[in-house]
Amino acid sequence: MNRKLFGTDGVRGRANTHPMTAEMALRLGAAAGRYFRRDGRNRHQVVIGKDTRLSGYMLENALTAGLTSTGMNVLLLGPVPTPAVGYLTRSMRADLGIMISASHNPAEDNGIKFFGPDGFKLSDQAEAEIEAIVAGEIDPAQPQNIGRAKRIDDGRGRYVEYAKTTFPAGLRLDGMKVVVDCAHGAAYRAAPEVLWELGADVVPLGVEPNGFNINDGVGSTHPEACAAAVVERGADLGISLDGDADRVILIDEKGRMADGDQIMALLASRWARQDRLKGGALVATVMSNLGLEHFLQGQGLRLERTRVGDRYVVERMRESGFNLGGEQSGHIVMTDYATTGDGLIAALQFLAAMTETGMTASSLARQFEPVPQLLKNVRYAVGADPLSVEAVRSVIADAEARLAGSGRVLIRKSGTEPLIRVMAEATDETVLHEVVDGIVAAVERAA
Repeated sequence: MNRKLFGTDGVRGRANTHPMTAEMALRLGAAAGRYFRRDGRNRHQVVIGKDTRLSGYMLENALTAGLTSTGMNVLLLGPVPTPAVGYLTRSMRADLGIMISASHNPAEDNGIKFFGPDGFKLSDQAEAEIEAIVAGEIDPAQPQNIGRAKRIDDGRGRYVEYAKTTFPAGLRLDGMKVVVDCAHGAAYRAAPEVLWELGADVVPLGVEPNGFNINDGVGSTHPEACAAAVVERGADLGISLDGDADRVILIDEKGRMADGDQIMALLASRWARQDRLKGGALVATVMSNLGLEHFLQGQGLRLERTRVGDRYVVERMRESGFNLGGEQSGHIVMTDYATTGDGLIAALQFLAAMTETGMTASSLARQFEPVPQLLKNVRYAVGADPLSVEAVRSVIADAEARLAGSGRVLIRKSGTEPLIRVMAEATDETVLHEVVDGIVAAVERAA
């Protein structure tokens, strides 16, 4: 079943522009309510969280109207991280969880992500079925079965308490100075609270949301802000979250950044030594660095690759029983603790490694030397298909042959905009640039 409304991570777009309008949010809420209602009784629940974008109020109210119109009872959490919605959906025995967020995108964008009763994001099939309901007639509930809405005042507190339980019992962060950049987003209160309650000297950054400044010069897409604060304040670690706190970039005490690949490498090797890494494998996407794969092989571990998107990482993990995966961008999925990427809990695992070993962040954050990687984007006209042009396919084939044994080429279409992403890795940086530039030129000519 094809999906046009849903992308790789829910429904996303510019606020007040299709599909991120109040009208569409109302229909999405009604369609999701109809999909999850198993009978006519008024007993079904949905939890809704959001980040700090101004448009979140509009979408929250519209979703609530749609959901209650089909008999769902709505529990409003207010601003909480995306992983908190996954956790609370399961904890509160809800049929559905919804997060209103466009993650690391600018403030003028927004999105709607759906979670099933198990706390995991909905499958492609479930999203396609909801989309089909949106396109048809949606039967409203009878007047006596209309749902209720209630605000849950302690939703953030419940998540804070749970997040602390993922840090080893008996350990504290006393004497450790931590900069935490919350991107003026969903974790602006939860993340500093968790770290402070565990004993850290917390330097908060990006904790003054005004509806318009989420991800603006701060957060995981702008980690240089956190890096500067770490150096200036003499901190032991910097934690740079994105707008909905499901991804993280870490900063060592020297101001150097560690992406998701380096964090996953550390956790995989530690968990393997502790006999905690299920299946002897780490799940990551095709974008993860070749250096990570070589590092894992040296540890006797495997790298299982999926297509881009944390939902596909989680699907592979669940299918095969793995418990660690993620993306280079900073989504770290630890199914022992969470149902989706959780930037704060990933940072707590790193802090646990620092505390238990007595090692500095810089000693732990560089687990392998990355193979040089280059990514360029080429925009193309909607409806065009540059990758089907024979000249482009020929150039790509030549590049793959040239890098055989010393690198790799990855060409893919963006799932959210008309872009061809051209990525390559090679031990020889001169060859790397020649290969990528050659493919980009061919795609531009075809586009």
